[in-house]
Amino acid sequence: MNLKSGKIEGFEQYSQFTSLKEFNSHMEMWLVEYKKKFSKGELVGLKRLVRFSAKIPGVCNAKIGTMLKAIHEEYHDHGISRSTFKRMIIKAQKLGIITVHETERKNGSQSSNLYLFNHFPANEPPKQEKVNHPNETSNLSKTNKQEITKRKEGPYNLDHTFTSDRVPQPFIQLVKYFFPEAKTIEEYWRMTQIAAYRNNREKETDRVLDVAIQSFKQLIGKLKSKSLIKKPIAYFYGILDSKFMEFYFEELFELGF
Repeated sequence: MNLKSGKIEGFEQYSQFTSLKEFNSHMEMWLVEYKKKFSKGELVGLKRLVRFSAKIPGVCNAKIGTMLKAIHEEYHDHGISRSTFKRMIIKAQKLGIITVHETERKNGSQSSNLYLFNHFPANEPPKQEKVNHPNETSNLSKTNKQEITKRKEGPYNLDHTFTSDRVPQPFIQLVKYFFPEAKTIEEYWRMTQIAAYRNNREKETDRVLDVAIQSFKQLIGKLKSKSLIKKPIAYFYGILDSKFMEFYFEELFELGF
């Protein structure tokens, strides 16, 4: 689809996001999933494209040259090349992160591209208000019955032995007793990665694993006490986030703040 070039405000209807916060949340999930697919230079370009997509969340029509200039200025003339930026765009398109449309001037000549960021396709991390109000429906026995029902629905529900290698074995061995399906185990670990990334802890692998195990045990304890929890995985995310925040405040205290 070819669009007429114009001011960014004219493309507001193409945004998939209701707010900058929602856009940033989806970008965090995209990066958790695909960060390793990009080189360091390509990541610099992607993050700059994200920043240029803040005025209208998820929409950018800036020229590549404009974005490259901003990168060069930020990194004191040690920016990235146009070819690196274009490689990033191609990768991001293939992964489904962005959709690119050409725009044209009134005279029909090609203008700058329109970059549209897409929603992350999987389940979103829970909203904070849902995490803080776990008072609606299920308990552990009901949750297990739901999992058993799901396994009976089709032949493709794989057990914990099919879990991705990206999930640490200690976490798999814990979660499998309560949620045996590989897909469910991976989803709990994905929430761990998102919480770690949001709190700048993703590189602290041992700590992240420890927090994940502690948080999951706390979740199970809550479920066994027959507390009413609407979505166990949402509650789990809330526990994770709280524990990472505790570490943050502990560090500030040690630094004398």
